[in-house]
Amino acid sequence: MSGASTSLKCQTDWVRVDALRDEDIDLSDSPEITPEMFSRAVVRRGRKPVSSQEKLILYLDTDVLAWLRAQGDGYQKRINDILRAYKEAHQQA
Repeated sequence: MSGASTSLKCQTDWVRVDALRDEDIDLSDSPEITPEMFSRAVVRRGRKPVSSQEKLILYLDTDVLAWLRAQGDGYQKRINDILRAYKEAHQQA
């Protein structure tokens, strides 16, 4: 190591960024957000963080588990989010 200190000061030119117009921003390497992406989104706004969790064995139908896993990483968290939303919807009723 060189022993040189690393600056913690932000080097972003915020004046230039603030002056950018929407047309000036290059989005060519950003994928377009599709309706399918929105349909898989999980909205967590206003939810309190879960303070603790318990480990358990849960038996799911093979096709249900395959579908959840096909949605990508974090399928176990998604299962918890789905169950939490169901619980909250039925508590309000």
